Amino acid sequence: MTQTSKILGTQCALIIVDLQNDFLSATGAYARGKTVSSEALLLPARVAPVAKALKDKGGYVAASQFTLWPDANGKPMVSPHLLEKRPFLRQGDFAPGSVGQANVPELKDCVDLVVCKVAYSAFFNTQLDWVLRKAAIETVVVCGIVTNGGVASTARDAHLRDYNVVVLSDGCAAFSDALHQASLADLSSIGLVTTCHDFVQNLA
Repeated sequence: MTQTSKILGTQCALIIVDLQNDFLSATGAYARGKTVSSEALLLPARVAPVAKALKDKGGYVAASQFTLWPDANGKPMVSPHLLEKRPFLRQGDFAPGSVGQANVPELKDCVDLVVCKVAYSAFFNTQLDWVLRKAAIETVVVCGIVTNGGVASTARDAHLRDYNVVVLSDGCAAFSDALHQASLADLSSIGLVTTCHDFVQNLA
């Protein structure tokens, strides 16, 4: 795919990585832990119009939700490396079916599929790939948080599965601009890095 290629909407899926209330809401887990990315707060308003434009062209929209599954006693099963970085995580955060786990309100009515994930990639141990294959998707467009984490891992997994990969440069964010820019530069080796506006303009 080149910078000037037209993207056929009916063969394209937008994957929105982890734009959830517990990450972005003022009452979410990350706000309580004072770990909200200011750049990430800007993403829902940028991504929602892309999702709606793609759906208008017959495309598919999937969203991943980071999920902390409870153990037999109701306590969240948190990976040790994550708990070390985010010691504020507690019971109820990112719990399945909770308000915190849910997509941000801006994405209401524009998501076709939601997958729960437990690691960085939206493909890892989810049904995402199976659904995209059944939907005859050839191009995967990745956005969300964070650029050097869930976005990069999802984009690389899509590349390994032989999808055409597009990354929305202003549709994702990291905890620093240096990490964001370095990740985009790295991802340009496996796919097209473009803006939300230019992607919508190139929808055929």
